[in-house]
Amino acid sequence: MNDYLVKALACDGNIRAYAARTTETVGEAQRRHQTWRTASAALGRTMTAGVMMGAMLKGDEKLTIKIDGGGPLGAILVDSNAKGEVRGYVNNPQVDFESNEQGKLDVRRAVGTDGMLSVVKDIGLRDFFSGQVPLVSGELGEDFTYYFATSEQIPSSVGVGVLVNPDDTILAAGGFILQIMPGTEEEVIAKLEERLKTISPISILIGKGLTPEEILAELFGKDQVKVMETMPVQFHCTCSKQRFADAIVGLGKAEIQAMIEEDGQAEAHCHFCNEKYHYTKEELEQLLQEAK
Repeated sequence: MNDYLVKALACDGNIRAYAARTTETVGEAQRRHQTWRTASAALGRTMTAGVMMGAMLKGDEKLTIKIDGGGPLGAILVDSNAKGEVRGYVNNPQVDFESNEQGKLDVRRAVGTDGMLSVVKDIGLRDFFSGQVPLVSGELGEDFTYYFATSEQIPSSVGVGVLVNPDDTILAAGGFILQIMPGTEEEVIAKLEERLKTISPISILIGKGLTPEEILAELFGKDQVKVMETMPVQFHCTCSKQRFADAIVGLGKAEIQAMIEEDGQAEAHCHFCNEKYHYTKEELEQLLQEAK
């Protein structure tokens, strides 16, 4: 099954809902960065939240999420857009711990709780929209819930989960974001809150192989969900050899000349996808001409 997300309305249009399957997408990130189990869970949860937040955008709009809680994982960075494309990395991918008291991957310990979650949205205007909140959990689902309530003033519930195989590959990944629309009656809100207390954790639902539609049906009841749109989800990086070449030209003549004289070559590395691009002496000399 390919990864995808659904946009839906629930409870007679009172709740806006997003749900996503991101197993292959998170798996691609794991393969590229060779993340260990706990690091995979943290990166995968952030990418899953990011791709659903990207689906809230339009056209060529995009956003960047940065989470830095002071833990051994270092910073998590994720880019996503309105087309279901997402990429991400962690500073220290080889981080893993014993399971926590609940028998789950100890994401809180890896991420840390002494830091911030920040979101920067590029919506095509001169100024970017940015929001930042302190981490309240380090488990990330609760942190994104707090971000929506505090920074965007939207009462929300975010559930994200990643199951990792013993060999570090990704077994399953996905999540949901539920947002209460203005004017929703307290009775509807109370019913949702009660359901969120009793429903199985998102990782359990994902592990059972539930589709995004079935996850929302578990939350609201099948007859209470109206799917508005489905969208494919994939790991996608915007880097290329030409883009890095343009960046090298931007360094200026002196810097390129130094590369030619000192090393006779150059290599560029993309943090987001781990691709490396090699430039020969001849290619650098061509870029030097462009810089002139």
